[in-house]
Amino acid sequence: MLTHNTYFDGQVQSIGFERDGRKTTVGVIDAGEFHFGTGAPERMTVVSGELAVRLDGASEWRQYPAGTAFEVPGQSGFDVKAALPSGYVCEFL
Repeated sequence: MLTHNTYFDGQVQSIGFERDGRKTTVGVIDAGEFHFGTGAPERMTVVSGELAVRLDGASEWRQYPAGTAFEVPGQSGFDVKAALPSGYVCEFL
């Protein structure tokens, strides 16, 4: 079953699904800056565009262009900035 999620007044949207017991979402982040909280650990792969990311507790932003990934611990969060709409795949670990 597919689920559609909309955040930040439609500026972030994703389609979620589960396969082989693993939850995954595929989505788009519009231009802007957003904060996400995590329940479970996540691996975010940027598939289009570029995202700047700052994990909770970090002071510096790191750039992630298309084809790169970052991991976020469970029970934490991260800030993300996009200059242009960017696509991602989020795998829940």
